[in-house]
Amino acid sequence: MLYLLPLAFLGVFYLYPLLSIFDISLRPAGTLDLSAFARLFLSDTYLRTLLFTFYQALLSTAVTLLLALPCAYIFVRYRFPGKSLLLSLATLPFVLPTVVVALAFSALLGARGLVNDLLRALFTLDYSPLQLERTLAIIIIAHVFYNFAIALRIITAYWAALGTEAEEAASCLGADWRALWRDIRLPLIRPALLSAGSLVFIFNFTSFGVVLLLGGIRFATLEVQIYYQAVNIFNLPLAAALSIAQILSMLSLMVIYTSGQKKLQLSLRRGGASARLPRRRREKLMVFSCVSLMALFLFTPLLALVARSLFAGGAISFDGYRALAERSRGSLLFIPPVAAIGNSLRFALLSMLAALPLGLISAYMIHRQQRLARLFDPLFMLPLATSAVTLGFGFIVALDEAPLNLRASVYIIPIAHTLVALPFVIRSILPSLRAIPRALGESAQVLGATPWHVFTSLDLPLLAPSLVVGATFAFTVSMGEFGASLFVAQRESVTIPVVIYRLFGHPGFAPYQQALAMCVVLMLVCAAGFLLIERLRGVGGGEF
Repeated sequence: MLYLLPLAFLGVFYLYPLLSIFDISLRPAGTLDLSAFARLFLSDTYLRTLLFTFYQALLSTAVTLLLALPCAYIFVRYRFPGKSLLLSLATLPFVLPTVVVALAFSALLGARGLVNDLLRALFTLDYSPLQLERTLAIIIIAHVFYNFAIALRIITAYWAALGTEAEEAASCLGADWRALWRDIRLPLIRPALLSAGSLVFIFNFTSFGVVLLLGGIRFATLEVQIYYQAVNIFNLPLAAALSIAQILSMLSLMVIYTSGQKKLQLSLRRGGASARLPRRRREKLMVFSCVSLMALFLFTPLLALVARSLFAGGAISFDGYRALAERSRGSLLFIPPVAAIGNSLRFALLSMLAALPLGLISAYMIHRQQRLARLFDPLFMLPLATSAVTLGFGFIVALDEAPLNLRASVYIIPIAHTLVALPFVIRSILPSLRAIPRALGESAQVLGATPWHVFTSLDLPLLAPSLVVGATFAFTVSMGEFGASLFVAQRESVTIPVVIYRLFGHPGFAPYQQALAMCVVLMLVCAAGFLLIERLRGVGGGEF
């Protein structure tokens, strides 16, 4: 019976809103009408949007894998000081909200960023020489920054477990470095590349905050168009058609990703060869270059964000932080920005308390129902493949009448956040659950233990670290969730990312300083959650 709880939650708050989107798109006036779909595929504008969404996601994924692959090789083959710490810290960008990532690159490379300030000072210019905002280049850079660590961790963990026997045999037979990469290394790590590429592509395809803040409507993806059509133009049938196109596009990739996880987890248990110290000059140069480029790329934007929030007019200023307790006159904010921090903390706690038991039951269902696992695993991962924008849009069109009239309720936000966090909780618990030998539970039951006693005395202690990781993931994901919150947040229930977005859109330097200060606060909260996750799950481990 417990298995019905996550299924019911998913049915009511995921499938029902999605079916409502289908209904609006296919029957906008109560009868079958495919004009919205026809407009989607016959209009050059929306066809270009669909193609551009695939293009930017594919390009971002390719660049991410191209950069992560050589770094993974360095981490697998060599030992060097700070290796474990660097691999852990490299994951920090992934747990950051997209609005923080977007403003970090704005603070570094934007018109008001540190790089342009430096160039103006060096060359005595009265304009910003580096014009990257509202370009595809800065979107790709931000996506790579956000997803690099995911690809690195998945490839590194899988590759380290394979050992080096095949490479050593090929080298003895005369294979050069090109043949080793072409015939040995790449074929061996193909499952990890496919899994990492699928997950990164999903994140890039459903990216919203980065594209909205750095690209704007000129580089609109499906996510941005859904929001624009639903909120600005109120063309619900077309927004629904765009949402359906996004869902169907992601479903196949989610099946590929989930089907490959069990094989990857089995590989992680095999052991593998240990890394060695770099000996030759070329090896030391490779390690040094990898470490330097990773540190420069991953940490410079975050340092720029902090520095830009503290400096105004060439001097240290805390005005942006002081203004967080004030309600800006004439602004779009109906509460002081600091009140949004309280909202986000409250919603994150509620989301964590809901997502953790639902995720635990779902993980048990996937693990124990082997014949149905191929259905349940991708089913519970669907919220990850569905954009938060689509979820928020589904909520406002489905949950606005009895008996589920939640559109004006404050609880609609933690419900949406729970949906977004649920896949992260499941992926945190499932590997640990699969690692528990089935014979332990069977032996305990033979000795007279009830299933409940086996769960509380055996499974729960073994799962405790992964449960804390899942809870921390749920809390952190909720704190940074942006797309759904932008749709469903009411005047008095806005969250930190929504406030950052509204402040960033205001003209003037003062709102910009406030947005940066809010980003730093959110970054610190997410960084604390990240440190707890890394401490409990072990450096370099886990699916995310």
